[in-house]
Amino acid sequence: MNPESGNLVGPDSDLIHLVVLSGLSGAGKTVALRALEDFDFYCVDNLPAALMPALVNAVSGGGHRRIAVGVDVRNRSEDLNHLPQILAELATTGIDYQLIFLDSNDNVLSKRFSDTRRRHPLSADGLPLHDAIALERKLLRPLSAIADRVIDSSELNVHQLRRLITTELGISGGELTLLFESFAYRRGLPTDADFVFDARVLPNPHWVATLRPLSGKDLAIREWLQEKPEVQRFLDQLIRFLDEWLPRFEADNRSYVTICIGCSGGRHRSVYLAERLAEHFRNTREQVLTFHRELE
Repeated sequence: MNPESGNLVGPDSDLIHLVVLSGLSGAGKTVALRALEDFDFYCVDNLPAALMPALVNAVSGGGHRRIAVGVDVRNRSEDLNHLPQILAELATTGIDYQLIFLDSNDNVLSKRFSDTRRRHPLSADGLPLHDAIALERKLLRPLSAIADRVIDSSELNVHQLRRLITTELGISGGELTLLFESFAYRRGLPTDADFVFDARVLPNPHWVATLRPLSGKDLAIREWLQEKPEVQRFLDQLIRFLDEWLPRFEADNRSYVTICIGCSGGRHRSVYLAERLAEHFRNTREQVLTFHRELE
């Protein structure tokens, strides 16, 4: 790792930068690799650790200065044990590397495997899931102990994890990404918010029996809210505020901004406003995302 910056190097650096992503299955390694790929990293998943020097040599020889490699428990145990030595040898050749370890608590990992119906890579021989997770944690403990950064993804959705990878690790380059997130106040504030706006003061479709089962993405809700002058005034003022201040974030080299809109249930007003804001900014920006916490 670069001892001076502690961050990933910028795209114009002459250094060859290697990010090694490891961690527990289901903790988000694939999401992290895809995030790095979006920032022009040459990404390889499930690489045998013994082949890492050859890969770095071949890829950097082709002109790529940013490389990301996924290393997980599917490696042979002897390769995992030798990884610290491999990284140390790469460092002597001038490679700037960083080892990132993704973790999560056992209950969350079990739920993720249950939700996706995927098999744990260590359960092929009939090992119960909780035993497979425990064994994987034991096998990867030496890597987590030497990691430059350990990220606990237990409470993170995919957007939040991507934000951690692209901002807290200091990746530069690319257009500012906007995430408009709706939420319900009764379930608490999103932990990743840069801005939070409270829509509970606006007329609530929940009290209209025919609208209650719908969401802010449905046409009937959109039309009902669009007819309310205070809703449109609220939306217009949000747009003007963000139009003025988002360029300041770009000037400050920010790459990701999360704008959260909350209401009582997180289904109607907040969803409508998040969608309308996303529509507005997609007219001038490419990297605009939405996430509706109570709907997804």
